[in-house]
Amino acid sequence: MIEKIVHYLNLDSDVEEYDRIHETITKDVIFKGTNLWILVFAIIVASVGLNMNSTAVIIGAMLISPLMGPINGMGYSIATYNFPLFRIAVKNFSFAVGASLIASTAYFAISPVSSAQSELLARTSPTIYDVLIALFGGLAGIVAISSRNKGNVIPGVAIATALMPPLCTAGYGLATGKFDFFFGAIYLFTINTVFIALSSVVVSQLLKFPIRTISDEKHRKRVNHWITAVIIITVTPSIYFGYLLVQEERFSERAAAFIDRVSLFEGNYLLRSEVRPRRGELTLIYGGNSFDSTHARTIRRRAADFGLADATIDIRQGFSFATSPTRLNERDKLKGEINRLTAMLQEKERERDSLATRASMGGKLLAEIRPLESRIITCAFSETELHMPEVEPRRASVVVFGVRRALPARDRNRITAWLASRIEADTLVTVFDVLPR
Repeated sequence: MIEKIVHYLNLDSDVEEYDRIHETITKDVIFKGTNLWILVFAIIVASVGLNMNSTAVIIGAMLISPLMGPINGMGYSIATYNFPLFRIAVKNFSFAVGASLIASTAYFAISPVSSAQSELLARTSPTIYDVLIALFGGLAGIVAISSRNKGNVIPGVAIATALMPPLCTAGYGLATGKFDFFFGAIYLFTINTVFIALSSVVVSQLLKFPIRTISDEKHRKRVNHWITAVIIITVTPSIYFGYLLVQEERFSERAAAFIDRVSLFEGNYLLRSEVRPRRGELTLIYGGNSFDSTHARTIRRRAADFGLADATIDIRQGFSFATSPTRLNERDKLKGEINRLTAMLQEKERERDSLATRASMGGKLLAEIRPLESRIITCAFSETELHMPEVEPRRASVVVFGVRRALPARDRNRITAWLASRIEADTLVTVFDVLPR
């Protein structure tokens, strides 16, 4: 069984001739003439796609980009200790990156659309997940280059590793003076470059590509140490950013559940909400009845139940039904009125359901008390106002039990205590009425 699995996983039978692999990688390293023009065109296409927020255009730019060539060349040359080829690959790669930055910066400098769309923003915060994409995408790419049956893997790798969009985003940062965009995009591009090259190193060594230059053991160890240092330096920030991304996702989920719970509060209706997970902030804008600091404190206390005790919650009132909502547009006014009418209908439905429940409460209490006290024959339940001298009237629940003969005080107290826990009324009046024989 294990031999069959090893046989299916074995790459040796599909590996291209080493000389042909070497020739292919060496040829793709060079950036001049056709490759250079294709790169410039791809950069412009990707910049337009990012500028117009078009995913399809960005994918098209990735497909025609030749940037994978020198990166694979760097990894292959390190694995085979071919340092002359490595220097050529680095030189051409640096030239390609410089040309790409110049082209993208020039485009965004003259483009009339300067706002950052979602496709641009997605390239400014790399995480450990981008490391995994670059690593496995690079593995697929170098395996395809080494295979006789390349198929459509290389275009797929170009899309997955996304080398072009970060460079274009970096150009956007330079053109608009947004250097946080520039550094975030360059870091993402560095991650992709390092781990595609690392993939080439790993596969080249696994497939035992022949060493084509003379190098001593000391030199090889020094190269391996440099590779390790570069990997650690590249990966460490991405792990931290990945942790932040997970925390932001959790914050967003908890905030969504919390917002759903407080969308209707004490006659106030949530008109707008804004979640800023990176800052741990929430903004809630309500419309409806008057909104005071007590309501705001209650909402903030509820946030603790959703793991948002440390969140900064900004609660505002857009308008009150008692005043003219002059500061809101017509859509918000209409939305607030719809919410108000919806809440009124819900309140009426709750009152109707409560009345129906209260009407049958006497029968329910009698069914529950009879197994405990068989001397009780009838039960009547009602809610009324209790009036006392010099005291504000208050609502009271009245329960009248019909019995055949008077019950001892001990039994009456026991039944009253059970009734208090069963009804949970603020004021409870219990009457034991002896029925005529």
